[in-house]
Amino acid sequence: MTLVGIDWQELKDTPGTELLPRVFAIMRDAAVAVHAAEPDDPALLQVIPRLADLIPSRRELTPLREPFSALARAVGLWNYIDREAADDVDRLIAEAVTAPELGGITFHREQIVALNKLLSGENLILSAPTSFGKSLLIDALLATGKYGRVAIVLPTIALLDEFRRRLRRRFSSRFEILMHPTDVAAGRNVIFLGTQERLIGREDLGDLDLTVVDEFYKLDPRRRDERHVTLNAAVYRLLRRSRQFFFLGPNIDNVQMNVEGRWSFQFLKTRFSTVAVDTFDLRQAADKEARLLDELAEERNWPALVFVSSPDRANRLAESASEQMAVSENTTEFAEWLRENVGSRWPLAKAVEYGFGVHHARVPRAIASHMVRMFNRSELPVLFCTSTLIEGVNTAARSVLIFDKKISRQNYDFFTFANIRGRAGRLGQHHVGQVYLFNEPPTAEETEVSPTLFGDDESASDDYVVHLEDEDTTTAIDDRVTALRQLLDLTKAELRLASAVGLDTALALKQHVDASLRGRRALVWSGLPDFNTTLATLEVICKVKNAREFGAFSAKQLAFLIGSLRSHKSLKAFLIERDQNLTSDIATYDNVFKFLRACEYGLPQLFALVEIFVRKRFVIADYSYFVREMSRWFRNEALRNLDEEGVPIQVSERFVQPGDDRNSLARRLASVALSNDERLTPFEREWLLAALDIDRDGGVLAPNGIA
Repeated sequence: MTLVGIDWQELKDTPGTELLPRVFAIMRDAAVAVHAAEPDDPALLQVIPRLADLIPSRRELTPLREPFSALARAVGLWNYIDREAADDVDRLIAEAVTAPELGGITFHREQIVALNKLLSGENLILSAPTSFGKSLLIDALLATGKYGRVAIVLPTIALLDEFRRRLRRRFSSRFEILMHPTDVAAGRNVIFLGTQERLIGREDLGDLDLTVVDEFYKLDPRRRDERHVTLNAAVYRLLRRSRQFFFLGPNIDNVQMNVEGRWSFQFLKTRFSTVAVDTFDLRQAADKEARLLDELAEERNWPALVFVSSPDRANRLAESASEQMAVSENTTEFAEWLRENVGSRWPLAKAVEYGFGVHHARVPRAIASHMVRMFNRSELPVLFCTSTLIEGVNTAARSVLIFDKKISRQNYDFFTFANIRGRAGRLGQHHVGQVYLFNEPPTAEETEVSPTLFGDDESASDDYVVHLEDEDTTTAIDDRVTALRQLLDLTKAELRLASAVGLDTALALKQHVDASLRGRRALVWSGLPDFNTTLATLEVICKVKNAREFGAFSAKQLAFLIGSLRSHKSLKAFLIERDQNLTSDIATYDNVFKFLRACEYGLPQLFALVEIFVRKRFVIADYSYFVREMSRWFRNEALRNLDEEGVPIQVSERFVQPGDDRNSLARRLASVALSNDERLTPFEREWLLAALDIDRDGGVLAPNGIA
């Protein structure tokens, strides 16, 4: 018998009299393979989660509990050891690698290998499958007390919030955990959580004990991530002040360093996975969309992630699915809340009512967070998602249905495919995941990551080299930076700010600003501009950026949206009016959310850059107040901060008071959530309790001011 050729589904259906000897034979073959196979051989490793799924479900397999634990110990999956049935040796091994301070989590062998390297002081770059448990290693390091000041770089706000929640629950008494740009470090033990855009601008980092970079493959410009320059620059800045670093990512075969000496590291690559996956080939389905809906109707596939190529695609498929069937009876209140607080015409409301959610960059953060929460509780059985979910937030997905083969109109490569596939199954919930393929998978190939900051600086882009400190530059780089300063008429600090939008974009913007100033002075303003002044500034911006990038069809519509956002007393009122007055195709509904994201990041950077160029000639220009207000939607900063933590602004804006910061507003929301305040519906009360990490009995996890 070979471990690869086992039909596990057929085995599950085997009669009791035949099952015991067959499973024992599999365990015997696996025990033999332990001595002959590679220590991270997937064919061997997958036997353990499959047996963990099978043995408890069949009473006749009870005699195999003890030998199963011995096999789990031999393979290195010590977290699968059944302590109630294991012998003394296996039980002692499991107890030796269990961390009571992390809630009794048991590590597996490869996690211990990585931890030993890190605790010896080595810089480590770890490549491991999604189900490896990489994030747990961060928690284990923090629990040792060896690290006091830590920076963690994460790719998305959603992942920031996930980390924040987990770290607050475990370490709120030991660390300040800062996530928002307005948070200020007060003590020595601090965890700075941030995207690259947030961490590159922090002035309170000090000397760091540890820098962690999650999804580190995004440092490679060949990954076509438009934020890679800022990521490399931010990580460069962090590593210069950090005594140790730890990079994490999936499915990487090699890391290229072209310049020796600046940083050294150990690269650890492992295929060690804690779950098994069944793959089903549906490429030959005559009607793929019909077959997709057939699979989504099956409860055995829930919770199910459906990977699609774009937000528009996710929206359309969710709407189509909701027109044909319902897969949940637990989402009616959520759908009604969406209609009342976002808009009755939003197609997503109907999709949610019938059990279908979506997760992509346009969905408001608190709403997306609640969808993931309901998905993980099996209340929202299906999520249509893009790479925003696949590449970051952890879910309890049993099945992943890979419906498309593109991201942003380009075929994804094997690396991305393997990352998507790795989201099926979750340790402790779904030992065996399911993957459904609707297209030919990419050809398997090795993936090498070549971060810009590990390469030859002289061959790096202008946008990156302007961030290098003087001691790391060469004469050739200094000459390049000098030429850029002269061309753009910017200081080195201003060049760094301009690099956030791209120096080529900055040059084009400068030329249009200069041309505008020759004809009139509409760009010379301060405070809050009126409509015409806003429009004049946006007309310059939209000469270098398409208004559609910001959720509008033209500069004039963009100016109107900004004015409308400013004038409405609540975000809910702004959204409801837009819902009622929408005259374009309903497929463009998400543009309003795209606009709100652009107000947070994108438009503020461009307005600030226009101001820099205008001030070169007219020092009275001052856009700072407008830029700051726009970035928080012309509302109290606490509302947006809590929105990032899963509290919808439509709820929190009912309770905000002048002078509130994030902590005071959070305390007030906690109080009303635990009361019978009539301003909250029962659904909203439950949402608040979950977002604020408060249990239903009134017990409060008391991190960072919520008490």
